[in-house]
Amino acid sequence: MNFKNLFTLRGKLDLKEKVVLSLIGALILIVAWFVFAEVLSRNVITQSDTIEASSLAEENRIYYESDSMLVASYDLLEEMEVEELTSYGLTKNKVYPLLPSPLTVLKAFPELNRDDDVIGNTFYSIKLNVLGYLLALLVSIPIGFLLGLIPLFRGLFSQIVESYRFIPLTAVTGIFIMWLGLGSQMKVSFLAFGIIVYLIPVVVQRIDEVQDVYVNTVFTLGATSWQTIRTVYMPYVFSKIIDDIRVLTAISWTYITIVEMLNRGGGIGELIWTAKRQSRIDKAFAILIIIVIIGLLQDRLFVFIDKMLFPHKHINKGSKN
Repeated sequence: MNFKNLFTLRGKLDLKEKVVLSLIGALILIVAWFVFAEVLSRNVITQSDTIEASSLAEENRIYYESDSMLVASYDLLEEMEVEELTSYGLTKNKVYPLLPSPLTVLKAFPELNRDDDVIGNTFYSIKLNVLGYLLALLVSIPIGFLLGLIPLFRGLFSQIVESYRFIPLTAVTGIFIMWLGLGSQMKVSFLAFGIIVYLIPVVVQRIDEVQDVYVNTVFTLGATSWQTIRTVYMPYVFSKIIDDIRVLTAISWTYITIVEMLNRGGGIGELIWTAKRQSRIDKAFAILIIIVIIGLLQDRLFVFIDKMLFPHKHINKGSKN
């Protein structure tokens, strides 16, 4: 590894350097996560179900609070040994109220699989994601081409469509519920709407990026308007829009979790909401890791599809992706 190259402005990394540095970076983040979790953790004393709080109060060493939690003054707790706590029916437990330990997050995965059907819920969310994207593409691409190519439609509707991007999507969930109820149809429609409002302006922008030299060339060759659309605009827009979809894929998981939190219909969002109600921050982090892994796999899938459909884009990129 060339260490000098690591600090060169806009220096290039080969595949081996990328892999090694990625592993080192991941290790640094995990160690930092573990350290911060331990720093923010605290010990609590919990009462056994078989012990009477009154008998402990008589010892004048601890006092009783609500929710079956016995809390002692920290000075006295530090003096008490584990055996002495056990004799009073107490146990000392480490909790992570703000940031869970990586170990507790790992231990949460088997519990999620056993009690919460995390695999089934994950595939349910993926299904919603795919259906929402298909619906969004079926709507966005035709409308985007109409606005981008026909001056009449651009003049009538382009400003209106672009203004939709400023709609706070969380605020329209109630409207979708009133229209479509709380089922999967509402979730797919809401997800598609969230993608459409961004994707239509992107399609228009990609059409505007087509250089006039290509359009003039096909007209010189006698191409009709439809032939120009088919041979110039469509290949260019489709080759670029797949990169835009890769970006929107990450945003779509935000929309999925929003709508899935609204009812008990299954999915990743419902699992996060359940973990919140249970105050299981370790479960919430485990679910977030699952979403990140799915997102990375989706991103690689889009890269693969892009290379298969549009190999000319990657001829001079080498190992960039």
